[in-house]
Amino acid sequence: MSQMKPHVKKGDTVIVLSGKDKDKKGKVLRVLPSEGRVLVEGVNVMKRHTKPTRLVPQGGVIEKAEPLPLARVMVVCPKCSRPTRVARSVAGDGEHVRLCKECGREIDK
Repeated sequence: MSQMKPHVKKGDTVIVLSGKDKDKKGKVLRVLPSEGRVLVEGVNVMKRHTKPTRLVPQGGVIEKAEPLPLARVMVVCPKCSRPTRVARSVAGDGEHVRLCKECGREIDK
């Protein structure tokens, strides 16, 4: 996959567009741009059977969130609270900002 700048950042709220977790919302925990994937809180949770170790003395079945493809998530605008595509523009002070395509306001905090 080519190195493109992802449309999501850590801390964004996103909605899942397809798959078993369709329409679930969650906060982005980590973005993996080289792999084209994103880790979302409470979404795409897998169960892993683990032996007891020093780190996990209990062992058993542990739930772990797995990364999703970037194309399967869409940013939720914090202002209008609707899923939106992200526009990029340069502000007056020369800083790059992300804009909501729905309401036109800044997405960044």
